[in-house]
Amino acid sequence: MSRPALLQKNDVSGISQTAARRFDKNRTGFRVTVLAVLFVAIFIISFSIGRFYVPVKQVVAILFDRISPIDGTWTEKMEVVVINVRLPRIIAAAFIGMALSVAGCVFQGMFRNPMVSPDILGSSAGASFGSAVSIFLGLSSASTMLSSFTIGALAVFMTCFAASRYRSNPTLGLVLSGIMIGSLFTAGTSFIKLVADPTDELPKITYWLMGSLSAIRPKSLLLLCPSVLIGIVPLLMMRWRLNVITLGEEEARSLGVNTKAMRLIAIICATLMSSACVAVSGLIGWVGLVIPHFSRKLVGCDYKNLLPASMLMGGAFLILVDDISRTVVTNEIPIGILTAFVGAPFFLFMILKEGKRLA
Repeated sequence: MSRPALLQKNDVSGISQTAARRFDKNRTGFRVTVLAVLFVAIFIISFSIGRFYVPVKQVVAILFDRISPIDGTWTEKMEVVVINVRLPRIIAAAFIGMALSVAGCVFQGMFRNPMVSPDILGSSAGASFGSAVSIFLGLSSASTMLSSFTIGALAVFMTCFAASRYRSNPTLGLVLSGIMIGSLFTAGTSFIKLVADPTDELPKITYWLMGSLSAIRPKSLLLLCPSVLIGIVPLLMMRWRLNVITLGEEEARSLGVNTKAMRLIAIICATLMSSACVAVSGLIGWVGLVIPHFSRKLVGCDYKNLLPASMLMGGAFLILVDDISRTVVTNEIPIGILTAFVGAPFFLFMILKEGKRLA
């Protein structure tokens, strides 16, 4: 083949690759936009779902009235249901779903393990122990949330301190230390349940550990929302660095990324979000494990798109699950049970799929 022909062929190939990349970028952006639209639609429609029906038109008017007062035709009961009952709960579901999904997404990339969840470092076990102790002592709900949040953060600090002594493989040290610290706090929670009053304290502790949004109040959002925002914003700002960390320790350092500092920031942000979620809602599992996988299927592994997609999908997913939780039966189903019904089969599917691929 002549030189001009070869150059022309290479030029055409380069143009084709550029067009393909542009097409993939546009397709990914479109999918993220669709997720955003679905999230907003689910958020609004959820206000109409419940034993007391409120038309979507009235829901939009009531919410808009809080921004700019308008003349409305809704009743006082509708406004009370939408603003005082459902609004805090739906906001909490959205924030918790976003936080757990992003935390799981970050940990899966940082540990380069698709089976990692936000509780890998013991934050959930520590927060559960803190809440169990507070309920056992008969403390107020605010004290219970504060205790849960503080001890959850303490558990991760203990994990990081123990892992710092394992210098040969920091990632493995974090995983092993997280398992150890989590087991200790889980044992402590079991002991509290053993000595708790079976007629009063034990049912409260057991129900709380199942995970539920029924106890969400406006004051609960004062802990949840700032903690989630403080955790998510830095992670969104350093998305490209998270991409580099997934390449491995040596590759990341060769590209000028301070892996130790990045790992510390990621752990602090994820711990802040996870502990706040457990403090206000109890244990809600599987969201941080399952949603990142679905997000990768839609938008790929680039954290530039993966984190926003995980946020939107996680928030929408937990709002939907909470809608089911409060409407399917007369007595509300703990939301942690419903997320397990979705997560456990998916986890089994992943194991079987991986085993088939390696066979």
